[in-house]
Amino acid sequence: MTARATDPSPSRRTPGELLLDVRGLTVTYRSGRDSVFAARGVDIALAPGETLGMAGESGSGKTTVAMSLLRLLPADALVTGEIRFHGEDLLQANWARMRSVRWAEASVVFQGAMSALNPVRSVGDQIVEPILLHEKVGEKAARARARDLLDSVGVPSRRVGSYPHELSGGQRQRVMMAMALACDPDLLIADEPTTALDVIVQAQILTLLTDLVRERGISLIMISHDLSVLASTCDRIAVMYAGRLVETGPSRQVIGSPLHPYSRALAGAFPTLGDPASRLAPGGLPGDPPDLRERIDGCPFAPRCPEVEERCRSGEVPLLELEGGRAAACLHAPGYDQGRDRAVSRG
Repeated sequence: MTARATDPSPSRRTPGELLLDVRGLTVTYRSGRDSVFAARGVDIALAPGETLGMAGESGSGKTTVAMSLLRLLPADALVTGEIRFHGEDLLQANWARMRSVRWAEASVVFQGAMSALNPVRSVGDQIVEPILLHEKVGEKAARARARDLLDSVGVPSRRVGSYPHELSGGQRQRVMMAMALACDPDLLIADEPTTALDVIVQAQILTLLTDLVRERGISLIMISHDLSVLASTCDRIAVMYAGRLVETGPSRQVIGSPLHPYSRALAGAFPTLGDPASRLAPGGLPGDPPDLRERIDGCPFAPRCPEVEERCRSGEVPLLELEGGRAAACLHAPGYDQGRDRAVSRG
């Protein structure tokens, strides 16, 4: 893993440092008398210009982790650990500082553009708002930039006065991307940006997002349950299960030769183009994910794992760095025992 950033100042990044360095991120929701452990000890390192995909079935914790980065979770969420952005721990920042970070330095493309956009304001007004809030420009200049942003994401600039209900689903998603890019952020978080779109529009949105990120040198965190989408968009993939990271690595390797049984199950859930037999292969997983209100001993995937052994059911199974820039939390992963020995010797 890349060396950890240590500069505590909120200044823009310097060459060689991590843009985002998350350590031991834990998110607990209060639910009546119970606590829901939605994220447990998550580590993320993201270099400037790097793209990371976060995968996992519904309830795995990927959106919780992503939204916690900008402290966008509800008031009943207790977040601990470190979230260092440009070297500054955002969990220690006051709300005035967080307001200046959001949109200007890091922004979000939310899932479901129709519910994320304000239905009683024109899309142009909604793009202009963060520009006026974070930059010293006038209304005329901000509106001109809004038109340029719409053009850049494939929405005719003449639609700047349109309301969300007057646009198609694909156009609304493009407007969300224009809003996220309005203040030229360093980090873009895309939460299932193609949900509810047909496959043709989905492909267009993904191509556009990939091109914009590359052209502007933006770091990207993309959230999806679809590994094939992440493989076509991201440099690396992080797979989550029951609030924990269970595998990370280069996208092609995670897709082509997954180390964790859960990653293999995700990869096997999608048919292979040109292979009719893959459409008939049994998919899915037996059983259900664990109850996140309970503390889990051993590997959380053990009750559903086809390779489970008794040693998997007790003790900690941490995510360990392996060869080739990969990491896994599985006792069966090649090189895992050696990785554990290295971790012990360092600790």
